[in-house]
Amino acid sequence: MTQRAAPKSKPKTVPASRGSRATGRVTIIDVAAEAGVSPMTVSRALKTPALVQELSRHRIFAAIDKLGYVPNQAAATLASARSLVVAVLVPSLTNTVFIETLAGIRDYLAGAGYQFLIGETGYDRAKEEQLIATYLAHAPAGFLLSSSEQHEILQSRPSSRDIPAVRMFDLGRSHHDLSVGFSQTRAGYAVARHLVERGYRRPAFLAAQLDPRMMKRREGFRKGLQEAGIDPDVEVLLPLPTTVDMGAQLLRRVLEQHPSCDSVFCCNDDLALGALFECQRQGISVPREMAIAGFNDLSWAACATPSITTVVTPRYDIGYKSAEMLVQQLKGEEIAKGRLDLGFELAVREST
Repeated sequence: MTQRAAPKSKPKTVPASRGSRATGRVTIIDVAAEAGVSPMTVSRALKTPALVQELSRHRIFAAIDKLGYVPNQAAATLASARSLVVAVLVPSLTNTVFIETLAGIRDYLAGAGYQFLIGETGYDRAKEEQLIATYLAHAPAGFLLSSSEQHEILQSRPSSRDIPAVRMFDLGRSHHDLSVGFSQTRAGYAVARHLVERGYRRPAFLAAQLDPRMMKRREGFRKGLQEAGIDPDVEVLLPLPTTVDMGAQLLRRVLEQHPSCDSVFCCNDDLALGALFECQRQGISVPREMAIAGFNDLSWAACATPSITTVVTPRYDIGYKSAEMLVQQLKGEEIAKGRLDLGFELAVREST
């Protein structure tokens, strides 16, 4: 007696969810099917992305972007045509520069009736992409971004087409590219011209982190030195986070490589303070034997001994004006200047 073979089972598929059939709206089940993961994994990726494996995260966010998935809470906001949440991306939540900018954003948005989500990127492009994808899934009213790279990432996402964004700290190429900040290049140039006018002939550029804004300061500094016929290649650059101790290390290194160096432009005040401490340790007179200039004018720069010459940047105003410009865009109001240059000042003090 022969036995009849059992019929082969068909591979399991995840059907379209009842909600998507009934309403036409993409659901978390649709995203899970597209990404090849469970709905629970999708939910976890949106709420706590660090708990989901990197490969799965990439598939999930790609599926979200492809399908245009919007979580229920955000969908309700869209239905009422009133999203009142702004997504803000900054490199650091411990750096005074960005804390003051966030204070400006907070003060304007609170008065305008908006809330904001803060994403810390750590100068990491992969994290920027992850945060932008996550925030897009929650359908924010708009974005406030802290770099041109973040702006490029946002623009590359199909689901961001109708979401306005303002770039902070640097300036866009035109008034159509909404931006609020100042020229990092001109600021670096101003420091170079100041040192040249003070009679220094062997200036060096000291930098860490090496983000695009930092490199624009370097570009302007080099241009200022070249115009004065001075070698712009006396510099030490390290792709590491900036600290006060790093400033001391950079000064030691430049003096080892270029003993005749008579002045330094540090890409931020933390490095400048470290350079000042190292001069004091080595018995180098500031500014007679070594001039020191910093950047950002942090609160203690004027209190150091000697006080530190530095570039004063409008950090609070950048946040406030960027939030104002974004809300104007959201309300369809006319924006007088889509490329708002707030300028900078050179605070000349005892260290130069």
